Amino acid sequence: MRIVLIEDEQLVSDELCELLTQIDPSITITAVLSSVKEALSYFSEHPQNTDLIFSDIQLGDGYSFEIFKTVQPTIPVIYCTAYHDHALQAFDYNGIAYVLKPYSRTSIKNALSKYKMLVQNNSKQPAINYEALLANITGQQTKVPVLLISNGNKIIPVKTTEVACFKVEHKLTSLTTILNQRYHTNYTLEELEHLCGNVFFRANRQFLINKESVKEVEHYSLRKLFIKLHVKTEEEIIINKTKASAFLNWLKS
Repeated sequence: MRIVLIEDEQLVSDELCELLTQIDPSITITAVLSSVKEALSYFSEHPQNTDLIFSDIQLGDGYSFEIFKTVQPTIPVIYCTAYHDHALQAFDYNGIAYVLKPYSRTSIKNALSKYKMLVQNNSKQPAINYEALLANITGQQTKVPVLLISNGNKIIPVKTTEVACFKVEHKLTSLTTILNQRYHTNYTLEELEHLCGNVFFRANRQFLINKESVKEVEHYSLRKLFIKLHVKTEEEIIINKTKASAFLNWLKS
């Protein structure tokens, strides 16, 4: 099986290459492409040299949909992303397989199984309107969700862009704004993760953080990361090694 990877983070692509060849030694990674521009060039020169594509969604120079909007490959594409957001809903609607970062052996194995079932059943990849997907994602990203916060007898509207982080403690969720104001909210972190989109990152079970609020990142023990925000938090924000690559990729995008 000939597989092309489209991923702009070398550590992530190395990890995926290793997982794929461990799961199925017959797999050959024919190319690792790191940008929209590089992928467009590759597929124009090698239109029939690939059985399956694993592709990140957001690359340094744009969305991978721009590649397939132009090239229109007939081969299946499995999308890879660190985000639980509206993009994944679009893929579900169009029958596209995806795996979430950080990768696991199980998630990659399941994705390969979907591909093999597609081949065995002689099924065709669904026709995808990449123009609509791009419009859907870029359009939704311009919207700023507003949270209605109950504070005594007042209801305070807070834009998610004004939130530095969300925190859950003892099953209660609170938010800290960029001005260091703190409020309680009835949302769960899972609901907020979906609502806020990829501007926020789920650092761990306790924290969901805004990219704009990240002040600096320090290396911690055992390949963990220690995150400092522009606002004060009572607890340290630690990202474990399984999420470290995905976090750094998110931070630079």
